[in-house]
Formats: sequence, structure tokens, C-alpha cells
Amino acid sequence: MTLRLMSVHAHPDDESSKGAATLARYAAEGVEVLVVTCTGGERGDVLNGALDRPEIRENIAEIRRQEMAAAAEILGVRQQFLGFTDSGLPAAGEQLPAGCFALEPTEVAAAALVAVIREFRPHVVITYDESGGYPHPDHIKTHEVAVAAFDAAGDPKRCPDAGTAWQPLKLYYQVALSRKWFQALHEAMLHRGVDSLMGPVLDEWPDDAPELEVTTRVHCPEHFETRDRAALAHATQMGPDSPFFAHPREIEREIWPTEDYHLARSSVPTEVPEHDLFAGVREVSARSS
Repeated sequence: MTLRLMSVHAHPDDESSKGAATLARYAAEGVEVLVVTCTGGERGDVLNGALDRPEIRENIAEIRRQEMAAAAEILGVRQQFLGFTDSGLPAAGEQLPAGCFALEPTEVAAAALVAVIREFRPHVVITYDESGGYPHPDHIKTHEVAVAAFDAAGDPKRCPDAGTAWQPLKLYYQVALSRKWFQALHEAMLHRGVDSLMGPVLDEWPDDAPELEVTTRVHCPEHFETRDRAALAHATQMGPDSPFFAHPREIEREIWPTEDYHLARSSVPTEVPEHDLFAGVREVSARSS
């Protein structure tokens, strides 16, 4: 049986900065991997100063689609847009724009994702935790939609027009760019006499920021280079001088060679800590084949 993995994200580029080496690893091992992108990133800024030009800003929606296609090819995965409109990141006191993803009724957006789940039939789904990973309205909505769709997809009475019911077996939350990750790399660089840009990040880290329990560590250092190439494919969002590339990869491979997850739900027997998103799934698949 071919294993299938779905990773649900808010915008183009999120898949390449959160868990991309995991996706590349499983794709290389023959797992079918689908990235679902809830919005097109239409209201995103041009974060790479080298590309911050009027013609880029005017065509940002199409350019980000092209970037997403390039990143998916690098990672060796399939990708599908869910079709909702980027909410942007309103300043304090600003209203969300009408018709944006964050204002969509959760059940409406979830029905669209249910249809994708039932067509692709993933065994494992990855998305964000309740905080969204950071408090962007589209990330928080992505969590709500992905969890609602995970719950509904296996029930034939729910979303009856969305295809034949299919229940994924495991749901994971990303534990990407955690405080412990920043701290470990920061200390490792200082110990080696390497300049670190992570100190200010740690200094500004909120004391009340949630720390999600890591249940599952996926070893994937050999795919960090693929992750980085996919991230650079999103050229409007990050260039080679982006903080994403500010730490030496050889230190990262030594100090933190995994991408980390929190097991939110499982209908198959498994024991934590895990080192494989398909722990328990492989055994069930072997018995049913």
C-alpha cells in the first residue's frame, strides 16, 4: 500500500519554512505527499527587497503561484490551492477585509478541504496548532479548518457532496521554529565563535508563549538543502540574506537534525516519542495488504 501524507498550510512559502525537509524525505522514500495551500498569498508583502518593484507588487498573486509550483517541484510533492483569499495581516484595530479566508465560515472552508481529503485519501495530516504557529489570522483559520475537515472527512453523513468518506489515521501539529530550537542553535553558534542573529529573537520572545509538546522527531538533515532551495524558490518572500538562512547548516545538522511535531490525534496504536509520522500506520497497512 502506498502511504499518503497531506500538509495543510495558509500561504505559499509556509510549506517551505515549516516541515519542508520532512516532506522531501517522505517524498524521496516513495510516500505520496500533497501540500494544500488555503490561500494564494495575494495580500502578502514583497519581503525580498531586491524584488520590491511595482511590477512585482502588481502581479503578486500570479508570481506567488509560480513560486509555489517551483517549490513543489523541488520538494518532489504535489500541491493544490484550496481557493480562498489571503486575509493579509491587519494592524492593531484594523478590520479584516471582506471576503477573506479568516472570515469564511469554518464549516464552508472545511467542506472544501474535506473534498480534497476524500480525493487524495491521506493516512496522515499535518497542520498548525491552535495558535497558528504565530498569530496570523489565516494560520489560526487554517488550524480550525484542518481540524474540522479531519473530523468530518470520515463521516459519510457530513459533506455528502464531497465524495466518498475517508478517515485519515493521524493528525499532527507543526512544532516549527520553537524557542528551544532558537536557543539551542544560538548557544551552539556562540560556543563556536559564530555570530548569531537569534539573540534579539530570544530577547523578544513572549514569556507566555505556548510551548507545544514534541511527541515526534523526524530525522531529515540530508534534506535541509532541498528545504532551502524550496524556500528560495519563494523569491518574493525571502532572498539569500533572509534571517531564515542566517545560521550555518552544518551546525543545524549537528545540533538539531530533526523537524518536530505534536501528535494531536491517532486512531492507530503508537508510542511516543515517535520518529516516524507513519508509526502505527505502517503496521496497520501491512496487515490490511
